[in-house]
Amino acid sequence: MVAFGKKLKDRQIQEWQGYYINYKLMKKRVRQYAQQIEQGTQDRRHVLKDFSRMLDNQIETIVLFLLEQQGLLASRIAKLGEVHNNLQEEPEINKITELREAYRAVGQDLLNLLYFVEINAIGLRKILKKFDKRFGYRFTDYYVKTRANHPYSQLQQVFKHVGLGAVVGALSRNLHELQDRQGSYLSIYDQPSLPLQDPVVDLINAAVDRLSNSTNFLNFMAQHALIMHDELPTPSEEHVDDERYHFMSLLLNLANTFLYMINTYIIVPTADDYSTSLGAAPTVCGIVIGAMAVAQVFSSVYFSAWSNKSYFRPLVFSSIALFIGNIFYACAYDIHSIWILLIGRLFCGLGSARAVNRRYISDCVPLKIRMQASAGFVSASALGMACGPALAGILQTNFKIYNLTFNQNTLPGWVMAIAWMVYLVWLWISFKEPSHDVEENQTPNQSNDENGALEKGLKQPLLITSDDKVDEDNDQDYDDSEEAPEESRLPANSIGEAYRLLTPSVKVQLLIYFMLKYVMEILLSESSVVTTYYFNWTTSTVAIFLACLGLTVLPVNIVVGSYISNMFEDRQILLTSEIMVCIGVLLSFHVIIPYTVLQYVCSGLLLFVSAEVLEGVNLSLLSRVMSSRLSRGTYNGGLLSTEAGTIARVIADATITLAGFLGQSSLLNVTLLPSLIISVFSIMATCYTYNSLY
Repeated sequence: MVAFGKKLKDRQIQEWQGYYINYKLMKKRVRQYAQQIEQGTQDRRHVLKDFSRMLDNQIETIVLFLLEQQGLLASRIAKLGEVHNNLQEEPEINKITELREAYRAVGQDLLNLLYFVEINAIGLRKILKKFDKRFGYRFTDYYVKTRANHPYSQLQQVFKHVGLGAVVGALSRNLHELQDRQGSYLSIYDQPSLPLQDPVVDLINAAVDRLSNSTNFLNFMAQHALIMHDELPTPSEEHVDDERYHFMSLLLNLANTFLYMINTYIIVPTADDYSTSLGAAPTVCGIVIGAMAVAQVFSSVYFSAWSNKSYFRPLVFSSIALFIGNIFYACAYDIHSIWILLIGRLFCGLGSARAVNRRYISDCVPLKIRMQASAGFVSASALGMACGPALAGILQTNFKIYNLTFNQNTLPGWVMAIAWMVYLVWLWISFKEPSHDVEENQTPNQSNDENGALEKGLKQPLLITSDDKVDEDNDQDYDDSEEAPEESRLPANSIGEAYRLLTPSVKVQLLIYFMLKYVMEILLSESSVVTTYYFNWTTSTVAIFLACLGLTVLPVNIVVGSYISNMFEDRQILLTSEIMVCIGVLLSFHVIIPYTVLQYVCSGLLLFVSAEVLEGVNLSLLSRVMSSRLSRGTYNGGLLSTEAGTIARVIADATITLAGFLGQSSLLNVTLLPSLIISVFSIMATCYTYNSLY
């Protein structure tokens, strides 16, 4: 990994060199400001004024050059338009082909210009963040808000880029008209659904979408996977990704995620009945459900390490472990042993390959489709969560074959064992192990360098604001050198080292993630015991309730990703969601006699949906503020978040079992009390952190 300053220098188009942000000079100036303030030779107000003026001048240089280049591109398109009009009167195939290539050449130059804007925006965001870190307050918030909409500020030109949109539209229209329409008399405006099959325009549209800083459902969902990328990937990475990418292998990873989530939640509606049938208390279901999470705490680490060398072998091991675990789970009924039941669930947890699934997408899926793959990972998890309880509700039968019993308690184990055996065969036949040897000495020309980087796409927004891009500067700040030491950019070598890389805001967000996973696990795991005690619900009714909760995941994310995130700041959504989770917990307490189905369902739905909104916004923000050193290696950001969520589930399930000793009548309130305390504490931590930052 190379620091941003060197990347900026290496990626510059030589002819445009004097128009890029002078990142090196501005870093030096920030250090000088710090020394002057420490020595008492300068006050902060003068520093703010001088630094703001310096930024204004830099941005003005960038924008004026941008406008000049837009004019040149528009002039070229206008000249090509004259040729285009002449060809419509006397069409010649050779000249049409030449004209199409000329338009594409303009498109390539437009890509370079878009990349020019984007790389300068990254530099601006980074230097603002360095200033904030050095002086301890949010100058970024002040600068962006005062400049973004001011009539005299050039910054708004970068935000709106109206001229670029006009150039893109002209290019797209002319290339579309040059497509072979086989003598059709229809105008392109008469066929609005007809797609333009030209890769250059696709790349341009993707670049414009990034510059627009728009939030959409797909991007919002993709960030939940916590698959992070370097801001300026090397040009060789796309070629490597294409060589390693195999669609069926990606599908197998998503299928593994889907089946694992089904395996996790398929036992929830029947775990209390199963525990009772083996002579244990119904609340032992907490330990039964949580045993899988206990094993996952350890399996996540060794699977993450194993994926450094192979993807196929960990997936094979995962399938075998889950097959054995489900066989044990199913056979525990006839053996009449709660220990066999727990061992089976432990084996299932040891087969948790979510770290491998996430790592495969990060390492082997090309950047141009990685967002879709990441969204697929999250969607597969959500669908598996909904399908698990629904499948348990269907498996309501009772029969014996020889000495094996097949009923609502054992069928989840048998069905999942068969599913994992089928998956193992499919995996063995279809999975293609990607090469772990990455070619590093590829030197494509500069034009391909710029366009390749654009094709891969930078998923960072145009400009950072303090609202939703807190602490995103992954470039280490050093006083005595322009570039950070190489050791400071290596992946973390241990959980402890990874934890030390976390900033206070990231720690708060991991706390929020812990809280919401704890609250959701309490709601889901004890649902069968609570509803049976208060409402005499059957297994099928519990399964329907849990499935309905699971089915809210995707619609909620669509609404948040497509609408709410565009209307409100992330910190506003974050804090509001935390408060709604807390209200959901409060409404769930049994303080009114009698405890009604309406109260339980409404409070549970409010709690679950609020937690889903909170998880979406929290992970979306966390994926942007995590250190770049945690985007790779065994101890990465995805592993940290997985461990935080898994530990929360373990503690929640243990809480249910321990609360069971006080009796089922006290179970609900006793388990909700820690949920309330944790949720209140997370709200306080969020308020304190954001108040200190802003």
